[in-house]
Amino acid sequence: MPASASPFDPLTLGPVRLRNRFIRAGANEGMTVEGAPSKALVKHHRDVAAGGAAMTTVAYGAISEVGRTLPNQLWLRPEILPDLRVLTDAVHAEGAAASVQITHGGSFVTGCKVKGATMSASSGINQAGLLAGNWFQRAMTPADMELVTQQFVTAARLCREAGFDAVELHMGHGYLLNQFISPLSNKRRDAYGGDAMRRVRFPAEVLRRVKDAVGRDMAVLAKINVADGVPGGATVDDAIVTARALEAAGADMLVLSGGRNIESVWFMFGSNHDLDEMMKVLKAIPGSGLARLATKFMMGRAPKVEFRELYFLELSRRIRAAVKVPLGYLGGVKSLAAAEAATTEGFDAIVLARALIHDPALVNKFRDGTLAVSGCTSCNRCVPYIYHPAGTWCVMNPPNELALNQLRASA
Repeated sequence: MPASASPFDPLTLGPVRLRNRFIRAGANEGMTVEGAPSKALVKHHRDVAAGGAAMTTVAYGAISEVGRTLPNQLWLRPEILPDLRVLTDAVHAEGAAASVQITHGGSFVTGCKVKGATMSASSGINQAGLLAGNWFQRAMTPADMELVTQQFVTAARLCREAGFDAVELHMGHGYLLNQFISPLSNKRRDAYGGDAMRRVRFPAEVLRRVKDAVGRDMAVLAKINVADGVPGGATVDDAIVTARALEAAGADMLVLSGGRNIESVWFMFGSNHDLDEMMKVLKAIPGSGLARLATKFMMGRAPKVEFRELYFLELSRRIRAAVKVPLGYLGGVKSLAAAEAATTEGFDAIVLARALIHDPALVNKFRDGTLAVSGCTSCNRCVPYIYHPAGTWCVMNPPNELALNQLRASA
């Protein structure tokens, strides 16, 4: 990337040309109806596109029914193709590209009961699934790996048919592909376990197959962890191995995140969650008593973290120095100065979630000088609302009325 690159310069990722370098991160919106996009989800991403972002990422598209982590998660299947097309058409009408994050939960199934043991890199007690009754997990066999790989390919082809410009394979945060990459989950002793190169073998094979299937028409991205953030987890040295393997497999860009949903969510967000807001949302969900107790326990164990901008910068620099593949910087960009700093450091895109939930028009405001700093306070009170029937919103703004009206109409 030229040293003079600005966050507002165009960016080419594989066959896709973006109007600037701001991307809405794949972060669960919680705005689906029976696993299909709702009008509220379409509006959410249309607003981000109209607000100036070059590409907006629809989150957590499960590649199979058993790959869902939550019962109402977006589930990619032919029956919802017309709904997906409405969403991509809305984004394209505002001049932006549309990406979709495709994933499989593996053993991280917190809201659905799966028949039998959940799939994962290794067998044992399934800590993430205990509250949903998924007590055990089993190590994936070669047949399982081939099935899941083909499901990723099929989902990517469906997304291409739906008009998406990019797919992002989620390889972070404790989902199935990350369960292979992270030593917290991967205890295998075969060719898919052991050192970092062997642990990334299966995820890299999945990406290569997806790239071969749709890479001429779509950008193929992957989200990875710069580190797991806890002792015994993947380190930045492991992340460098992962990045090199995915670069060799043909990734058009890697989005750099960090942390795991169970072990180190505070590391992921660079700040602590708001326990009171989480309890308020969970309390409204029938049968959530055990979930509330577990949440209190986990949040009580988290270290106190003070938010700082660019909180993944030091680790991300190490990866930037090790690979040539385009990298999307994610982690605490709340100001135009921070976005410019990231591009100066050599990162090709700026990936935002909370700042765009707070203000979907932030990119346009950065461009025209209306704002230099986002009003997002990194309080994380938007996060619990992924479990709310109306979906996530910034609590400093009015509620998501379209989603609430849709919810009332279906009651």
